[in-house]
Amino acid sequence: MKKIAIVGAGLVGSLQAILMAKKGYQVDVYERRPDLRKAQLIAGKSINLALSDRGWKALELAGIAEDIRKIAIPMYKRCMHAPDGTLSYQPYGREDQAIYSVSRGGLNQKLMNLADDFPNISYHFNRKCQDLDLQSNMLTFRNSESGQQEHEQFDKIFATDGAFSAVRMRMQKSTLFDYSQKYLDHGYKELVIPANPDGTHKLDKNCLHIWPRGEFMMIALANLDGSFTCTLFFPMFGETSFDTLKTREQVAAFFNKTFPDAVPMMPTLLDDYFDNPTSSLVMVRCDPWNYQDNVLLLGDAAHAIVPFYGQGMNCGFEDCTVFDEMYRQANGNWDGLMSRFSDMRVPDGNAILDLALLNYIEMRDLTADPDFLLRKKIEAKFSKLYPNLWMPLYSQVTFSNIRYSEALKNGKEQDNVMAEVMKMDNIHADWDSEKVMEKMLSLVKTMMV
Repeated sequence: MKKIAIVGAGLVGSLQAILMAKKGYQVDVYERRPDLRKAQLIAGKSINLALSDRGWKALELAGIAEDIRKIAIPMYKRCMHAPDGTLSYQPYGREDQAIYSVSRGGLNQKLMNLADDFPNISYHFNRKCQDLDLQSNMLTFRNSESGQQEHEQFDKIFATDGAFSAVRMRMQKSTLFDYSQKYLDHGYKELVIPANPDGTHKLDKNCLHIWPRGEFMMIALANLDGSFTCTLFFPMFGETSFDTLKTREQVAAFFNKTFPDAVPMMPTLLDDYFDNPTSSLVMVRCDPWNYQDNVLLLGDAAHAIVPFYGQGMNCGFEDCTVFDEMYRQANGNWDGLMSRFSDMRVPDGNAILDLALLNYIEMRDLTADPDFLLRKKIEAKFSKLYPNLWMPLYSQVTFSNIRYSEALKNGKEQDNVMAEVMKMDNIHADWDSEKVMEKMLSLVKTMMV
């Protein structure tokens, strides 16, 4: 029986451990942190995720989807909060389509508990990966409890140890390995809207709330306890930035001016702002994701992306799904499997990174733009009339399993079509007319030729 190591016991690592154990392998999972199930969840560090179709597909594969649905809150639309308090809404897809707010820690704990059902999975906590010998597949860990170094050799290694992956750093020293990282000039800070005294939510829990303000924005996702986790995405430096908001008075004045409808719902705003860390946003691209047939990067270790499409976890879970499908197609033959997987997934990892950056501009700038909102209404109507000819880009990414690279290509073609439609005379008055739909149909058919 092949011995498999998973380096990193986060969401993707725990899922991959389950899928490999189901195939009969002995799986050892190494994690630098203590057992998450025994530790208190860290406040202020990204505790909410938006789970969508690609993630659900992977959870169904692992047999945990129904358990997670019990702790997930559906969000059917965006709710945009204007500076004057006016609310406007934009559905994510059809009436029955939603993305789901779910606790990162809660989901991770569920996956780890499920893994405990497999006698061939062993977790090793407080083990920091220090080195990997690529020739022998020997991993070196430092046991933070004993202070000792430990050496373990494996047949196959999956690295799911995040954006600053120790395994990937070792692979970067190998020949013909391309790597780049880039920090966004915006960071983020988590804040909170607590529940009402009776435990109910202060805002519509079935929306993802956005306060779009041009160069920055705040969002809020509901939690089961009636609270909302808010995230301020904000410039790190500049005239209005984390660097310049240094006193409680400055922060209070900024929020009262910029998010006036939110402030009364945030009694601990100033304490949260100064107690919670300011975190950075890093993007990682690399190629290949494998070293021969022995080592494979998955999740953020392969493709760290910014969170603005809600696809970081979903993409990592899809890595596991695609590997599982390719393994089955190969009837369990590992020869060339990791290399073929890398060839398949690298273009998709690069595409979702580009899509996530584009969606940041959409969320912070365009969701308050009347032309943008009109365009979305036109797209939705056309898609309803001709579902086989038009699936909006957001739906391709969020509510389908179309490859990210194909969705990006399709989205560029759709942009060209919509640019022509929006040039039509009196488009704001006539958008719902037959002539607009006919024009769009003509452009789409031309695009397909």
